[in-house]
Amino acid sequence: MKTSRPFASIRAQRGVYAIEFAVVFLIFFAVLYGIICYGILFAFRFGLQNAAEDGARAALRYQIDLPRRKAEADFVARFQIKGWLPAASSQLVDVQICQVETNICLNPPCHTAWEKRCQVTVTVTVNGMKQVLPPLANFAIPDVLVGKASMLLDGGTL
Repeated sequence: MKTSRPFASIRAQRGVYAIEFAVVFLIFFAVLYGIICYGILFAFRFGLQNAAEDGARAALRYQIDLPRRKAEADFVARFQIKGWLPAASSQLVDVQICQVETNICLNPPCHTAWEKRCQVTVTVTVNGMKQVLPPLANFAIPDVLVGKASMLLDGGTL
């Protein structure tokens, strides 16, 4: 008569739990790493958008002429991104004041008339984001982030 050994099957499966843990840990780590990378990316993008919106709002403040409105919008947008963006990235702030109907941007003839209204567009661009974020997920992370905002200027104060 043959005797069964109940512990033989337990010994045969000794390393199975370690293999299962390794597979589950890799999947969990990849998901967590992706959440962290994209969280950082979205935080930077949100900050750029806020800087562009604040710059566009600054152009609505009363100024004597359009170049001063443009300078105020540029100053506020640069001030908003100063200090929190990484040094490895390069920032570019572009402010345009254009007439809406004709797209004239160089000394546009802005007026209170509907067909001669002007709008300010503030674009904040950051290059070099792949150098800032963790290296593993660089294939899915954009290198350039852009925040853009535009507002219609009040023709009564021009």
